[in-house]
Amino acid sequence: MNKALYRKYRPCRLSDVVGQEQTINTLKRSLEQGRISHAYLFVGPRGTGKTSVARIFAHEINNFKYEIEDDYVDIIEIDGASNRGIDDVRELREKALIAPTSGKYKIYIIDEVHMLTREAFNALLKTLEEPPSHVIFIMATTEANKVPVTITSRSQIYTFRLAEPSVMFDYLKSVADKEKIKITDEALEVVVKRGGGSFRDSLSLLDQISTLSEDEITKDVIISALGLPSDEKIAELLETYLGGDMAKITTGLKDLLSSGIKAESLTEEMINYIISNPKPELLPLLARLPEIRAPFPEAKLLVALTDRVAMPVVSVEKPRVTAVPDKPSVKARVENQKNTETPLSKEETLPPKSVDSSTFSWEEFLEKAKEANEAIYLQLVKSEHELSGNELHIYPSAKISEAILNAKNNKAVLSNLAGGFKVMIHDNNEKPKSQPKDAMLDKISGIMGGEVKNDGGENPF
Repeated sequence: MNKALYRKYRPCRLSDVVGQEQTINTLKRSLEQGRISHAYLFVGPRGTGKTSVARIFAHEINNFKYEIEDDYVDIIEIDGASNRGIDDVRELREKALIAPTSGKYKIYIIDEVHMLTREAFNALLKTLEEPPSHVIFIMATTEANKVPVTITSRSQIYTFRLAEPSVMFDYLKSVADKEKIKITDEALEVVVKRGGGSFRDSLSLLDQISTLSEDEITKDVIISALGLPSDEKIAELLETYLGGDMAKITTGLKDLLSSGIKAESLTEEMINYIISNPKPELLPLLARLPEIRAPFPEAKLLVALTDRVAMPVVSVEKPRVTAVPDKPSVKARVENQKNTETPLSKEETLPPKSVDSSTFSWEEFLEKAKEANEAIYLQLVKSEHELSGNELHIYPSAKISEAILNAKNNKAVLSNLAGGFKVMIHDNNEKPKSQPKDAMLDKISGIMGGEVKNDGGENPF
């Protein structure tokens, strides 16, 4: 049985690793100089070689010959997602005290270390604070932000990056030549693009398409086999979007989906195309596309493409003006009370009435923001919200969103649009007490002519 390409071409020495030169050179120097740390943290996207390099490095530290299928008792691999509890880490600590069997060090490789529980991290920290001289930890993660600073501060951190397209192209071409896979450069560029800089994903895709044709594999063959839209079709759909013709947008989208292209694939290709060919008028669409996922991805994509066309016909009330025309303000009447014969009513002397939260619409609020300031609107659509009495609480999704919404001028715009509600911008780490209604599903409900619920069920189309 033939090995999968990503396993067959997995590097076995540090010198075989491609695309991570800075990290590899530093690790090589540490080996040459005998300067080995007790804890390493490898950080980077999936498929960039973190675990492979961790295994190679562990073997070279102990002067073991590395074979992918080997099994040395002094090199212990742990999956952080499966062994994430405090009991698992306590067992690790107890076994770490035992001296290595055949190598100089007992080396623990912990993959996806960010998956450990807080209690497990605390237990691991005790070992990192006073590690046995014969123990080394090599940890890997795709989400460094979830690893406590108490762990990162005691580790040497190495960053793994996605491969540059030119590096990946040359690498895949060499593999294709070795495997006698006939493929055009244009087709190979599609593989590079779809692989996204991940060696594992790119090799797996090359493996997948290697049997598509006995003759030379072309770009059209790959696009057809993978159910991908061509660049021309993507450009055509985006031009239709900019033209604002809802009928053409709907028809064009339907044709693409009917040809077997999945909404998620179409969305991904649109994102890549816009990034490669940026236009200011496409940025609002780019902000919405990453949110398109199950359930109902087709409907969400339709909403994203037609939203700018449909929204102007929605009737949006202007903020209510509380002052009555041609009637002196309460303050003015207080100041001139001695000169007026009309006494202030009891209602006027009390604080203002509470606003009616039942009349507030987040969707209308968003549309007002969209008309007033596009930058504010783009932050609001990614935020959650909650009404409490006279207060509108807004929970930004990121620190940058919080900073933008809290800017003095922007805060004033929000207060003006809120129609009597006091606007409260929260720290981006905070979450609302209750979950707001899904605004996207509200819009989908309108298109489908009835209520659509996010119940994780089958796609209705």
